[in-house]
Amino acid sequence: MHYKSPEEVLKELNTSHFGLSNEEAKRRLSIYGPNEIEERKESLLSIFLRQYTNPLIVILIIAGIFAFFLGDWHDSVVVLGLVLINGVIGFYQELKAKASIESLKRLTKQKVTVIREGVEQEVDASLLVPGDLILLSEGDVVPADARLLEDSGLLVDEAILTGESVPVEKYSHIVLEEDTPIYERLNCVFKGTVVVRGKAKAVVYATGKNTQMGLLASKLEEKPPESPLTTAIGSFSKKWLIALIVIISLLVLIGIVQGRDWKFLVFFGIAQLVSAVPEGLPIVITIALVVGALRLAKNKVLVRHLPAVETLGSATFICSDKTGTITEGRLKVESYYPLDEEALFLCSALCNDSDGKKGDAVDLALLEWLDELGFNWLGVRQAFERVWEHPFDTRRRFMAVVVKNGPSYELYIKGAFESLLSMAENPPNGLDKIHDSMAEKGLRVLAFGKAILDGIPESIDSVKLEIVGLVGFLDPPKEGVKEAVEKAKRAGIRLIMITGDNMLTAKAIASMVGIYREGDLAIEGKKMSQYSDDELYELLKRVRVVARALPEDKYRIVKVLQSKGEIVAVTGDGVNDAPALRVANLGVAMGSGTQVSKDASAMIITDNNLSVIVQAIMIGRRISANIAKVIRYLLSTNVFEILYNSLAILTGKPLPLYPTHILWINLVTDGVQDKAYPFTKFEGDPFREKPKKPQKIFLGKKQLFYVIYNGTILALGHFILFSYLLEKYPYEIALTISFLSAVVSQWPVGIQEIGSKPFLLNPISYIKLNPYIYLGISIGMFLQFLAMSILSEFFRVAQLNAEQLGYALIMPLVVFVALELRKWLEYLYEAYSRQLENEQNTKRD
Repeated sequence: MHYKSPEEVLKELNTSHFGLSNEEAKRRLSIYGPNEIEERKESLLSIFLRQYTNPLIVILIIAGIFAFFLGDWHDSVVVLGLVLINGVIGFYQELKAKASIESLKRLTKQKVTVIREGVEQEVDASLLVPGDLILLSEGDVVPADARLLEDSGLLVDEAILTGESVPVEKYSHIVLEEDTPIYERLNCVFKGTVVVRGKAKAVVYATGKNTQMGLLASKLEEKPPESPLTTAIGSFSKKWLIALIVIISLLVLIGIVQGRDWKFLVFFGIAQLVSAVPEGLPIVITIALVVGALRLAKNKVLVRHLPAVETLGSATFICSDKTGTITEGRLKVESYYPLDEEALFLCSALCNDSDGKKGDAVDLALLEWLDELGFNWLGVRQAFERVWEHPFDTRRRFMAVVVKNGPSYELYIKGAFESLLSMAENPPNGLDKIHDSMAEKGLRVLAFGKAILDGIPESIDSVKLEIVGLVGFLDPPKEGVKEAVEKAKRAGIRLIMITGDNMLTAKAIASMVGIYREGDLAIEGKKMSQYSDDELYELLKRVRVVARALPEDKYRIVKVLQSKGEIVAVTGDGVNDAPALRVANLGVAMGSGTQVSKDASAMIITDNNLSVIVQAIMIGRRISANIAKVIRYLLSTNVFEILYNSLAILTGKPLPLYPTHILWINLVTDGVQDKAYPFTKFEGDPFREKPKKPQKIFLGKKQLFYVIYNGTILALGHFILFSYLLEKYPYEIALTISFLSAVVSQWPVGIQEIGSKPFLLNPISYIKLNPYIYLGISIGMFLQFLAMSILSEFFRVAQLNAEQLGYALIMPLVVFVALELRKWLEYLYEAYSRQLENEQNTKRD
């Protein structure tokens, strides 16, 4: 409707300046529906059941059922109870996410003055229909998208929709081009925005889901992407379950062919399957995420969705808004150019409606500036009596006052440079160049003027001014943001500042904090439509600033980056940010932001500062590293048990571990020691590492190599030892030593997997990485002592003498040395690579 005149709009909507009749309004309401944002309904049962479709959850359910049929009701209750709790938590989180739609509904639930049958009446905003005439005044929330018919100094705050930090002047008389973007549709008002000043009459052309706000709400229904960890574990779980079933089935069949007791083999196979499923993994991951969430809370980050904690560590892009995150969200005088300094100060104090605590952002900034200069503006106001004023005029963009100074009258005026220039008498040459120079730095520049009068003017147009100076305002960067940007860049994270502000301001702020530098690109949101998704992705790798961005621009940026495998963190505080926050890998809302943005986000930062987010990423990387370590440890145990038993069956030897032994090993090693991993400290500086793909962190080639290496060393060593013991001792003694050795050998694996550097490089420092792991080992020792003594009959183990106990300690020592050797080789190779790289850099310099 912005590209049509008021009369054309009225005609198209089949209405008039008298408004609709009540009957017609009812008819249209039945056609278009209530002026509300509808939510797509889904039954609570389907939402709840969907929580149990994850492959890892399915494996756990199978493991719990198997454990029950094995008679191990304790494990069964623990596993199935965990599954139920996880499902309930996921169900709760999904219901909370849907609250974003409800927040939008609450935001726009209101009464509105409408003209129907030529009479003003107040109706519920939900009853508005296209064609209704509405009256707007200062402080009103616009109830629907509407085309202005009349206006009087209308100024609208559209930050909630467009991100533009400065209120927009609106005019009913202008007709715009059809492809004019939302932030330039000066003849329209939009649902959810706020009237700052002035009055208007407008005709509604869109209600409910058809409004710009409604379009945003529809995007909020889109399901956010799964966390990288969830994706990686889900993919692995499918493959791991298939591999386990195939391997264990083959082992059982081979055993039956060899003439072994088939009932015992089936029992063994089920026990092996239960054991090989890392049922403790979700518990440990949850502990790691909770520990991370608590750490983040101390750093002013509140976590709404636990998996988001891990996502932090994988972030490759941060798409940040400007106002309130990078900048302080308030204006400050950055520079000024005085032609008459005293008059400039007087004008700043007198042509000002603020009391120093509240008021217009420009007026507050001027008084703060005068305070810094030591100018007594309160005293000046007492000395000069205001006798006349011309309130801020949104059309002509200035404010003026007349004060009495003894017998004379003095007029002071401030406003847009172009406005005052047209009223000035003999303006100084070159002042426009100075103005442009300040504007190019991203400053919002106002001109200040003065005139000596004989009395109160009949019209402001009759006054001839003397321009006394220019003042440039800036929304200053927050403390610590520049350092945070440098840390993020050093960590390999790309930052894009996305804002509704103009290009000059955006580039200036981005330059101040180090986001934008010479050679980087900056584009306007409307130009993004010129590029395909592939072209835009290549462009975004070099873009650091997106100015005049609309919600759909921010949304598209996130989706394009994600389509290329990037992990995207998005910050925002307004309704306009909600769609991007919702679909981002990590949506981070500001504590001072709208409820809609908070509901659409996974995290909320109470201190609205980019530095907090960057610091949180460091914590996220620590969490990711710890989760990777516990995955490596647990899978090493599983691979060991499968290989060890497989070798025995394939070679026709007796089983080196009973089914009860396999389940017990999980308890005293996996079930105890793994719980300490979430408390491991980070080695080195996380900001000196580049982002890694989540699949590589958790289940990449290097990770799988470590698992296979650890499992193979354990399995081969134990198989050789067991073969020797069978020749030397009776089967019961060999079995007991094998059982004890298998348990104790897990402990050096747990110790070695705490850190990536060799243990013997600095033992004291290494132990400090995680002292809790040794507490876990102590608990494991106590439990194993119980198994070997009090519960010996249950586990079918024999009493061992000193010599036999010595054999049980051989493999733990071998395992420790083998893992230490692997780490030394890696450490020396990395040191050599760094030295080689430094030498090459020195030669280039």
